[in-house]
Formats: sequence, structure tokens, C-alpha cells
Amino acid sequence: MLEKVFKLKEHNTTVKTEIIAGLTTFLSMAYILAVNPSILGTVMDAGGVFVATAVASAIATFCMAIFANYPIALSAGLGLNAYFAYTVCLGELAAEGENAFRICLTAVFVEGVIFLLMSLVKFREKIINSIPQNLKFGISAGIGLFIAFIGLRGANVIIPDESTTVALGDFADADVVLCLAGLIIIVVLEHFKVTGSVLIGILATWILGMIAETTGWYTAGHVFPDFSQGLNQISGISKTAFQFDFGWAASHFVQFIAIVFSFLYVDIFDTVGTVVGVADKADLLDENGNLPKVGAVFMSDAVGTVTGSCLGTSTVTSFVESSAGVAAGGRTGLTALTTAVMFLISLVLSPVFLAIPSFATAPALIYVGMLMVSSAKNITFDGDLADTLGAYFALVMMPLSYSIATGIMFAVLGWVLVKIFIGKIKDISPVMWIVFIMFAVRIAALVTDFQ
Repeated sequence: MLEKVFKLKEHNTTVKTEIIAGLTTFLSMAYILAVNPSILGTVMDAGGVFVATAVASAIATFCMAIFANYPIALSAGLGLNAYFAYTVCLGELAAEGENAFRICLTAVFVEGVIFLLMSLVKFREKIINSIPQNLKFGISAGIGLFIAFIGLRGANVIIPDESTTVALGDFADADVVLCLAGLIIIVVLEHFKVTGSVLIGILATWILGMIAETTGWYTAGHVFPDFSQGLNQISGISKTAFQFDFGWAASHFVQFIAIVFSFLYVDIFDTVGTVVGVADKADLLDENGNLPKVGAVFMSDAVGTVTGSCLGTSTVTSFVESSAGVAAGGRTGLTALTTAVMFLISLVLSPVFLAIPSFATAPALIYVGMLMVSSAKNITFDGDLADTLGAYFALVMMPLSYSIATGIMFAVLGWVLVKIFIGKIKDISPVMWIVFIMFAVRIAALVTDFQ
């Protein structure tokens, strides 16, 4: 049955490998079950957000597994949830009080519907297949640096610094040492070809963290599960599900559309970047650098966003942490299906999953980042300078701007502008022109916001 649905032999994988990969992906992104309620809980019921996040993630990832057969998991996007809570609800819509989150959920719902329509007409599919090959390699490598930075920052190996922006963390801190120890464990296990090395590394680092907390060395939080909460979160879904306000949207149409566009913009290009990066490392791209069945990938994303808004969470998008599962051998939708099941299980075992500390998942992100950066070796630096600049922008701007979408924006703008000025305007496809205009409009909107 599993062979027929997921074509395991064709992808040179096994049920065991796929399940381990799915568990690895889940553990690498389980933090979203704690982070999303923490962020959105500032403007709505945190328990309801937890349930909405778990269920919407499971549904979207299940769609990815069955319809696309790709090892890509989805959940509420970081950055978009912060924009939802802080920029819009507590900023632009502060005067609306408790009704602000309903307006935002309405915007996410409309954005998801637009996303569905764009997927049906294959516009997003055309975007991803129109990106030049060099830029795709740059995007993959850039995402590698980005997620490595997320891991290093999450474990305080890299910390903020007023004078130098970032600096090296304190090696007297347990989380720094535990993170680096976990990375060494993963690399050594991988050297000896141990199946599930990334997952073992996460669990081993977590256990070391428990020992560190028991001895009093680790004091930044609690790494042991707290079962006192039980299933209390589930009741909160009644306070977040189907809390729309279409009346406000109609009476403030221009402002509402601006909010919708901001969600849509980041969702489109975060998804495009993530899918390109993960697909590249999983060897899913064809000989022309295109991704088969990419329409199903985007449709899963759109279904997740619509479902999430109905249940009570911000935009659902493809997660770059899927790369951890790919690194563990995941190649098919069985990996995604395993992750989807784990999201549902998290509803009753939430204390366990919410106890996984960032220093335990950070080694997986850093290791996967190392694997993804290897795409840089495929970038052609001695050919067309437009291709070179585009790849370079994608490579450096993602980690430095802390945004996949921004990295793609700089890559596309740089590529198109250089093509124009060196007289190769015929190389620019209609789809790339459309994407260029979208980014130009985005920059104009940003300039207006800053003024």
C-alpha cells in the first residue's frame, strides 16, 4: 500500500527511513507549537492558537504528502505571525481593540483564497520554473546560511551586540555548549552512516540538557515536560475558530487590501524559496531545474492557509526545517505524512513536544544549513554577471535580512536590472517581468511605510 502511494523504491528509500525523516522534520519544527501561541497569544487565545496551529499544520502537510508526494512539511510561518500580532493587531489596528485579530484572520483567509486561485491558474508554478538556474542555486545556499543562523541564534551561540550587531555567545552558558555538542554528535553519527543521525542528535542533546538542568548548570528554562496543563489548550479553539469580520473589511477596503497584500507577498516568495531549496537538496528538480507537481505543493500551502485562518492562526507556509528530514533520508510524501501525524499526536502530548528546547533542535538546523550551502558550488561565477549577481544577492541577503522573501526580492531585482542595462532584455521572460513589477511595488510600499 505505502509503496503504491509513495513510490518508495523509485525514490530509493524505505518505510523506516521515511518515518525517521518525518520524526526528524517534526522535532526540528515542533518549536512552532510553542512559539506561535506565544506570539499570537498577545492578541488572541493562546490555547486556541495552539490547537489551530497543530491541526492546520497536519492538514496542510497531509495534502503535501498525498497530492505532491514530497517530504515538505508546513505550519504557521515565522515572521508572518509577528507581522500579524505586532505590526497589524497592536500597530495599525490598535484602535480596533479586541476585534483586531478578527480583521487579521479575515485578511489571512482572503489571502489564502487568492493563493488557491493563483495555484489553479498555475501562476506560482510559472514563477518557480521561470527562476534562472543560477538563482535557484543561490536561493538554496542562502537558505542554508539562513537556517544555520536561526540555529546558532536560537542556542545563543550567536548573540545580538550593540557595537557589532552580532557577537559570539558565552561558552559558560549550557545552551551554547549543548548545541555544539549536539552538532558534533550528528556529524560523527553521519560519518559512520548511522540511520537517523539527525533525530538521534536532537534527542541526545535534549537528554544532555536534562542532565544539565538536574545538576543546576542549565537554568534558562525547563527541559522536562510539564504535564500539568493536560488538554486545557483544546477548549480555546472556540475563541479563535471562524472569528472573521468581513464587515470591517468592506468598510475599510483600501486598508484591508494593503494588509492582505503584505501577507500574500511574503507567503508567495517564502514558499517559492523554501520549495526550491528543499527540492534541490532532495534531488527532486528535473534536468531543467524545474520541480514536477509544483502546483500540488502550492495548493497544499493554500489549503493550509485557508484552514488555518478558519481555525485561528496566521498564514501557513512550507517550512525550511523540512530540510532536516531530507538530510535524514526523506524523499517522499511518507516523510510528510509522518510529520502530519505527529502534529495530531501533539494535541494530546503537547507537554512533551513543547519541552524540546531550542538548543536541542539547533544542531539539526546548523547541520542541514551546512548541507544546503553546498549548492553554492554549482553557482556559475564566471558567466553572465546578471546570473552571478542574482545568485550572490540570494546567498547573502537571506541570512542578513532574516527573510527568504527579501533574499529572493534582491536576487530578482538585481538580475532583471543588470539584464536591462547590459542589453539582454530579451532574456527576461514575461513571468520574471511580472515578478519584477511585484517586487518594485513592494519596495514602493515599504518606502511609503517608512515616510
